[in-house]
Amino acid sequence: MIILTSVALAILAQGPVAAVAGPVAEYDVGYEELVARRDADARKAIEACDELSQDDPARLINHAIALARTGEYDAARAAFTAVAEARTSVELETATGDWVDSRRLARKGLAMLERGEFSRYYALSLR
Repeated sequence: MIILTSVALAILAQGPVAAVAGPVAEYDVGYEELVARRDADARKAIEACDELSQDDPARLINHAIALARTGEYDAARAAFTAVAEARTSVELETATGDWVDSRRLARKGLAMLERGEFSRYYALSLR
């Protein structure tokens, strides 16, 4: 099974998110919602996904992004940490079409949390 995190690297990259056509997947990891910055909707879609296990790296990374963007920093940190410390990793396809190691994406997410980079998304969501 190909695991797509679709939006993670674009979200984790510093700079604007490039809108690209959504990937074809048999499950919802919140891609469309995250790109549209509908973070609460992304959380709901990811949490309602029954096709992926709770510890799936794509699910955890996208969920962590949505959590962080809605101000749930501790929960986001826990999800990023679970992927970063996993014994195995997978290559995840990003919105830019690159394939990136899941642990690397998770470490980047943790670094962004430490630098407070998700707080600007949370502040925008409060407007």
